[in-house]
Amino acid sequence: MRRLRKKHKYHTNVINLKKGWGALCFLTLVCFLSSCHSSQSFYKNVDMRELARAGLALGFDIEEHDNWQLMIESAKWLGVPYKYGGNTKAGVDCSGMTTAIYKTVFNKQLHRRSADQYTEDCRNVSRTGLSSGDLVFFATSGGSNTAENISHVGIYLKGNKFIHASSSRGVVVDDLNSTYFVQHWVAGGHVK
Repeated sequence: MRRLRKKHKYHTNVINLKKGWGALCFLTLVCFLSSCHSSQSFYKNVDMRELARAGLALGFDIEEHDNWQLMIESAKWLGVPYKYGGNTKAGVDCSGMTTAIYKTVFNKQLHRRSADQYTEDCRNVSRTGLSSGDLVFFATSGGSNTAENISHVGIYLKGNKFIHASSSRGVVVDDLNSTYFVQHWVAGGHVK
């Protein structure tokens, strides 16, 4: 009989301990989220399912320090067909896409042409100094890889990945380290 009581007493203590850990974890989470008012209000405005879908669509993990709004908006543009001069989800070209995403995410109006976005809207950034949201510029129409020959633009996301409107594939995410983009690289630009 004593043996049963000991097991029962031990079992009760384990249950109480588990309840204690659960309560401690819950309280820690509540304190963490309420400790910073700005992050608390930010989390309220983000649909975590939409964020997860964006990560799957873009092909990489979206982390806490990433620009969630940029990632979600970028994912919404994936698959939009290429249309020269277009700037909507019915059809878009490279500078139309960067202009539309920048207006939505950053509330900034960029120039319409990729070359003007570089010369008028950006400060030069090295390839190794790129941050999420920076523009990336290429000379894809021939000539040397100089600012005068810029003919293509995209938005840097993270981990050498950028989103752009490809004339043959529509809006896609590509790697800056791919041979084609290394060969046609001109510059990165941080929007002023």
